[in-house]
Amino acid sequence: MSWLLTPPSLSHRFYHVWQRNRDTFLRLWLTELWPPFVEPVLYLVALGFGLGAFVQPIEGQSYLGFLAPAIVATAAMWTASFECTYASWIRMEFQKTFDAMIATPVSIEDVIAGEILWGTARAMFSALAVFIVVSALGLLSFPAAFGLLPVVALGGFVFAALAMVFTAASPSIYFFNYYVTLGLTPLFLFSGVFFPLSSLPPVVQQLAWLLPLTHMVAPARALAAGRLDAAILLDLIWLAVVGGVSFYFALVLMRRRLIK
Repeated sequence: MSWLLTPPSLSHRFYHVWQRNRDTFLRLWLTELWPPFVEPVLYLVALGFGLGAFVQPIEGQSYLGFLAPAIVATAAMWTASFECTYASWIRMEFQKTFDAMIATPVSIEDVIAGEILWGTARAMFSALAVFIVVSALGLLSFPAAFGLLPVVALGGFVFAALAMVFTAASPSIYFFNYYVTLGLTPLFLFSGVFFPLSSLPPVVQQLAWLLPLTHMVAPARALAAGRLDAAILLDLIWLAVVGGVSFYFALVLMRRRLIK
């Protein structure tokens, strides 16, 4: 277990890994630019306008207004998770990009930190796309709604790090089906995205409180409505703790995996 306690060897070179991924993204911007807008907009139209026509106001707001900030948060979750599972796996196993980078002065930990921070950046881009759409629909209360952006940035970091932990432990790319089906999908359904958690049994509410997406959705919804309260700080602290622990485990588990 000494590998678990050996401090990660991080340096400023992680930025070059982030920069490499950014440059690749910019070369493919025509195919990468529009998808972040499409799926969240479909959710807003189908559920917010469609289903919302049959739903009574929730917490004093329309169902569309209730749903919109949660969709901003979930956009960050899905993007960070897929970037640091499937995309990172392809760079690691198929393209051998990780092997090429660690043959330079860049350390393994620099590579993984750069990957996680790139996943965070992709999450921010997707969340910002949805943020622009829901702002155009008049569903956000400014200036408090600008607080959504640091919330989704921290949440994106959490899910990028969690995804990298699973990537480090996965023997095959097909194992990501378990992560999506048994991990992300329950979070998507039981973190207060589509209905208030107060409608669930008390035991389920307590379990839902542990989920990181719950602590993205709750402050996002409060800030979108123009509310600033102490509960937001508690949510951010919980995200920071989960993110820090996940980041550390991602670094040490990937180091153990990649050292031949």
